[in-house]
Order: sequence, then structure tokens, then C-alpha cells
Amino acid sequence: MPRRTSSSVASKMAGPGLVVRIGVLFVLVVAVLAGCGGQGASEEPADPGGSGDQTEPQESGEQTGLTESGTPAPEDTGTPELEDTSGEATSAEAGPVRVATSVVATGLEAPWGLAFLPSGEALVTERDSSRLLSVDSSGNVEELQQLPENGTGEGGLLGLALSPDYQRDGLIYVYYTTDEDNRVARFRLGEDPEPILTGIPVLTYHNGGRIAFGPDGYLYVGTGDAGDTSTSQNLGSLSGKILRITSDGGVPADNPFSGSPVYSYGHRNVQGLAWDASGQLYASEFGQSTYDEVNRIDPGGNYGWPEVEGEGGEPEYIDPISTFGVAEASPSGVEILVNGAIPQWEGDFFMAGLRGERLWRLDLDEQGNVLEREEFLRGEAGRLRHVAQAPDGSLWVLTSNRDGRGNPISQDDRILRLGPASG
Repeated sequence: MPRRTSSSVASKMAGPGLVVRIGVLFVLVVAVLAGCGGQGASEEPADPGGSGDQTEPQESGEQTGLTESGTPAPEDTGTPELEDTSGEATSAEAGPVRVATSVVATGLEAPWGLAFLPSGEALVTERDSSRLLSVDSSGNVEELQQLPENGTGEGGLLGLALSPDYQRDGLIYVYYTTDEDNRVARFRLGEDPEPILTGIPVLTYHNGGRIAFGPDGYLYVGTGDAGDTSTSQNLGSLSGKILRITSDGGVPADNPFSGSPVYSYGHRNVQGLAWDASGQLYASEFGQSTYDEVNRIDPGGNYGWPEVEGEGGEPEYIDPISTFGVAEASPSGVEILVNGAIPQWEGDFFMAGLRGERLWRLDLDEQGNVLEREEFLRGEAGRLRHVAQAPDGSLWVLTSNRDGRGNPISQDDRILRLGPASG
């Protein structure tokens, strides 16, 4: 079947400029456009015999350089201040609040995964250094231990999740690369990891890597096709899938394919997983040369890769709820704000863009349809790897400028915070 792509993405996009929502005027700060160069390709190197993905690292545009206070660095070129990204502040109880962007921590090296401890401190993985870090809200960074990854390219120490019973069992889950595979393991701080799921195909690109516990208590795992597109449609392979396993690596009895960890298939490279307040799963996915995707995930669903990129309209495949040109996104981590501190964004879907160098906001209705789209941080912080909701209801964003494809400034990599402005 020939590959088909969507022709309707332009009609779904909110245009650049100002977006009015709930009576609040949000100011979209447009700074230096990302100069990724090349052929309209996605974040990753080319598939052998692929159709246009770049094989060389993609350079990013210059950043304006956020300071600790969230305002441009002294050497900026006249870009408006970033501290206020929405309209007049009110209390959370009364309605919309003014949103400020600030820097939580600096000096990280290609951070990838993020999970918050019950104490409020964050655990952060660094893809290339193998380090597991602790980061508090004051920006103090401490190395806790190193984990035994052995990845190259896009492989390494990737996704991170805490056990739903962490206060009782102290278990931390990680996704990392070895010489033989990608795998999921669990451990307690200071201990060696115990693999619970092995044999996920590995390559220097398309390794997936995001893991997260769903509201059902099971662990979901996003994988990539590891350069072999045929595996995404093969239910006997773990690549190009979203997997669902128990906390000890077993297969839940109600998985859609009996005895298999496969939850959905037909994916190219999944690096973002998030649930809305009703428990519906959404995922971000890298396209090859035309469209990146946001998908609403159904158990057993086939999302079309490699037969379809973007919207295909084929009855046997599930179309994405939103698509993006690959230069706009190259999406990695995602989050849906639930019981957050920014009421005008409650229930909205957020997506970090690598090549796109921006944070996307998708306003979802109760059925999960996209009502409007808005972008933040465009050109202001470089490549963005992940976004996660902090215990205080703000959003923390990881930059990824030291991953071999960015244009880092002296503070990189950083953790940024989008939250209610003080005062």
C-alpha cells in the first residue's frame, strides 16, 4: 500500500501571533527562528534508503538566552522580555493567571527523563553521561548514581518513572540502551538495576524510550522501529509499539493481544506519553520527512507506520488528532495539565519540540479533539526534550542543546519552569 500523508494540517493550525482564550490575551513571543537547515527531515538520522531524513546532526538557531529570572540575557538583541507569557494575573480560584517563564537549573548534559519524588525534588536522567541526578526547586543539582547504559547516537539513559507505590517500595524504573538491546529495569537508589523487560530492538536512532505509569497502575513503554520499518506492523516485535506491562515486567491479563505486552502498534518512534483526567492515553510520534503526529491511543490500535505518515484516511489505521511539519516539532516528551496551577491551561496537551525548538500547547475538548494550537519558547531556549507537571502544578521543561545537535549556550542544558507569575 502506498504511503499517504495528510493534506489538512494547515487548516488545523492556529496561525502565529495572538491567541485569545477565556478573555485572556496570550502574547506569543517570536524570537530567532530555528535554522535547522536541510531537507525538511525529522529529528533523527536517515533510515537506510529512506526519503529525506538527514544523516548529519542538525544545527539549531541562536537562543536569546534565558537568565535565572526568566528575562533575556544582557547580550540579547532586543527580544521582548519572557517573564510574562499571558495576560493580567488573577488568583487561581478566580480564573486565569499570568504565566512566567524562569530557569530552575543549569549546567545539565542532555537531560532526557524527569520524575518527581514525594518530597518535591526531581529525578533527572542524562542520556549520554549515564547520570541520575536530583534537582530541587532552588536549582541545586546532585548526582545520585550512574546507571549501566551503553548507548550511542539517540540511545543511552532515557526514560524514567517512579513506582505508583514509591513511598512503600522505593522503586525507580528506567529505560536504557545496552550493546544488545533497549530495556526497562527497576532499582532502588544506590542499587544496581534489575531488568524486567529486555529485547527491545536497538540502533543509533529510533530507540523510543519514554516510560510512564498509567492511571491503571501499569507501566507503558514507547519504542521506536530501530530503523527497520517492517517491525512496526509485526506484532511479534517489540519495536514501533506502545507496550503495557506490570510493575514486575509481566503481561496484564486485559492487554489487547493475549500474552503480549503490545498495547498499540504501527508507530515510528514514540517519545511522549500522557493521560488526560478521564484516563485517556495520548502519545507523540516522530514522522519521517513530512508529518509528526499526536495520537489518541486505543488498545490494539494500528497507527499506520510505515504505510501511512500523517493522515491517511485508511479505515484499518487510526489517524492522528493533530499533525505538524517535521521542522515545527520533532516531538519528544508530552504532558497534559491535570489539577495544575494554570487554570486557563487545565486539560491542555503540551509537547516539547526538538528540531522545532518550541513548546506546543493543544487545547483539547472533552472528546480529545484539538480546538486550537499555540506555541511558546520559540527560538528562546533551543531544543526541548521533555515537559512534565511539577507537584506545585507548574510545568518543567528540559532543554536538549548538548545532545550533539543543538547550539548550546554557557548555561545549557537547563530546566525551565512555566508557572504563575508572583506578585
